[in-house]
Amino acid sequence: MVGRKGKVEFDEGAPDDFDPSNPYKDPVAFLEMREHLVREKWIQIETAKILRDKLKWCYRVEGVNHIVKCKHLAKQYLESTRGIGWGKDNRPHAIHGPKVESA
Repeated sequence: MVGRKGKVEFDEGAPDDFDPSNPYKDPVAFLEMREHLVREKWIQIETAKILRDKLKWCYRVEGVNHIVKCKHLAKQYLESTRGIGWGKDNRPHAIHGPKVESA
């Protein structure tokens, strides 16, 4: 008789046998690592979309007071969108991070 598991478990981490110094040594680990990175990117993108929708709703509800009342959501949204573009993986945070005012 085949039993059922109580819950489904997903392997959410990066593959253990992936070697960043020689990524093509193990093609299976290379593909698993690429899938892991894509999955993490999509999670970041969807999180940013949810925060954007909350920010829109806050702007509509608060009206003219949105600058003060929605400030925390605006900061969360901006922080969630930093560095999640597909081409920004290897760029330093200083390039796409917050603007630094020079005095």
